[in-house]
Amino acid sequence: MFPKGFEWVVILIVALLIFGPKNLPKLGKSLGKTVKNIREGMSGEESTTEDAEVVEEDDEVAQLEAQLAEAKAKKEAAAKDAE
Repeated sequence: MFPKGFEWVVILIVALLIFGPKNLPKLGKSLGKTVKNIREGMSGEESTTEDAEVVEEDDEVAQLEAQLAEAKAKKEAAAKDAE
């Protein structure tokens, strides 16, 4: 009765009327993120980019901790020399 794809046009028009033209892109973006997260959750695989970012952050924290330990050691040595 109706041409193929007509249902999608009606759905898009109704969504446009309900959410408005300003909020429709935000809605689409959030829907896409939700679908992506669901697919990742169902597959059971974690993102390798997130793992790489965590490793980089851990390395940076370790470097900063080493620098802090060196600074404390220098301060203690200076305090001993001053006595």
